[in-house]
Amino acid sequence: MAVTTNNLKNGMAISYDGKLWVIVEFQHVKPGKGGAFVRTKLKEIKSGRVVDITFRAGEKLEDVRMETKNLQYLYNDGSSYHFMDTEIFEQFELSADFVGETAKWLKENDVATVLIAGGDMMGVEPPMFVELEITETDPGFKGDTVQGGTKPAKLETGAVVAVPLFLNTGDKIRVDTREGGRYVTRV
Repeated sequence: MAVTTNNLKNGMAISYDGKLWVIVEFQHVKPGKGGAFVRTKLKEIKSGRVVDITFRAGEKLEDVRMETKNLQYLYNDGSSYHFMDTEIFEQFELSADFVGETAKWLKENDVATVLIAGGDMMGVEPPMFVELEITETDPGFKGDTVQGGTKPAKLETGAVVAVPLFLNTGDKIRVDTREGGRYVTRV
């Protein structure tokens, strides 16, 4: 199905240059001289890279129907990750390369979102917030406060995030998985 640049929306999936892209943001520009154009920031679904591309106003692009499916993460056998559709109990085996960086936010029995475009699985997104236990960090000392600095902490999934100085090994924390992982609060 064709869509023009006048109908673009953030989050819309398009096919351009033989690849599938998601529109991160766009801006219609009408200069005083010359034709109008649309400046876009597109994220390639397979690789995750973000590029800036400019289209002429009214240019036709191919719209791709994107679906999301929530799958429960079951386990990792070393080379692949196993997920289950909780509605029909069908299991899926996804390679470690396919899951990629998302793996560091997945804990057994968590629900992840799988992106599906044109009938093919395109990527895995972790939950927005995850609760994980700190497995390794420098000890906190009496007098360390919330307003103080931060220190690196290794979590049970292998991810490393910056946490306040007062947290210790064994503490559970809530992490925002967007933007590479950010400490939110102690749980």
